[in-house]
Amino acid sequence: MSGASQQARPQAILFVCTENAIRSPMAAALYQQLYENESYVQSAGIRAGQNNLFMPIVMQEIGIDLSDHSPQTLNDLQDSLFDIIITLSPEGHHQAMELTRTMAVDVEYWPTMDPTLVDGNRDQRLDAFRACRDTLKNKIKSRFNISQTNQ
Repeated sequence: MSGASQQARPQAILFVCTENAIRSPMAAALYQQLYENESYVQSAGIRAGQNNLFMPIVMQEIGIDLSDHSPQTLNDLQDSLFDIIITLSPEGHHQAMELTRTMAVDVEYWPTMDPTLVDGNRDQRLDAFRACRDTLKNKIKSRFNISQTNQ
């Protein structure tokens, strides 16, 4: 991972998960918050899931508004020229690897827990979404060598 963290930031990055309802939109928004307009960033899923009520809440806690996010699939993307695809689920990774047959793109797999799998009361479920958000933020910082002062 240390070699990867020293690479230049990509010009275009795509985050992919299973349904583009939680993990990949969170990752794309976090990357944009940390890097503003330095890279073109998109997110997509293998299939379009349904919006989740907890995801926008935990993102709003850190100043990111995803209340109007609409899940989209890889087929819905207007662009297909990405420098890197970061996959967050096994299904997303498998599909991204299939794309490398026709696209010259690097793929990285960041296994990321699906917070919807956590049962419990509202606070416990929100904590799972916060943990997912914070894990993604830390992975982005680590991978793209973002200084701790740029939070």
